[in-house]
Amino acid sequence: KVMADIVDQATRSRMMARIKGINTRPEIALRRALHALGLRFRLHAKQLPGRPDIVLPRWKAVIFVHGCFWHRHVGCRYTTQPATRSDFWDKKFAANIKRDKANIQYLADAGWRVLIVWECELKERGAESVASDALLWLSSGYEIGSKSNAARIL
Repeated sequence: KVMADIVDQATRSRMMARIKGINTRPEIALRRALHALGLRFRLHAKQLPGRPDIVLPRWKAVIFVHGCFWHRHVGCRYTTQPATRSDFWDKKFAANIKRDKANIQYLADAGWRVLIVWECELKERGAESVASDALLWLSSGYEIGSKSNAARIL
């Protein structure tokens, strides 16, 4: 999918600069739902690779809330491709994907369980439903079976 830009370059730059990396609406919605289920967690642990959005030390598990656009959710309608500066965007998206895989692999090798929650799942199913699935995943004792299966994705 190609997305045509409807604003000038200065406006687009200003808009992009305002995009947050932490404490996004999807992340906050999931945190509230997890907290309502009685889960307690840490946020954005600097000592862990990728600074996971939610860290559950009791279960040695982390949750990343990924934006579909930035982390390239395959087959998602929110994963659009900007029409301008395609070389820049291709490199940026490739670097994001590579960094995500490396962070997940590092966490898995260190014994952490990793859950990826996509922004579209939170929008479509609701944070409460996703949080319930996350709680089931935590309590199931799901362990990483192989290096190729380093993360559970909702």
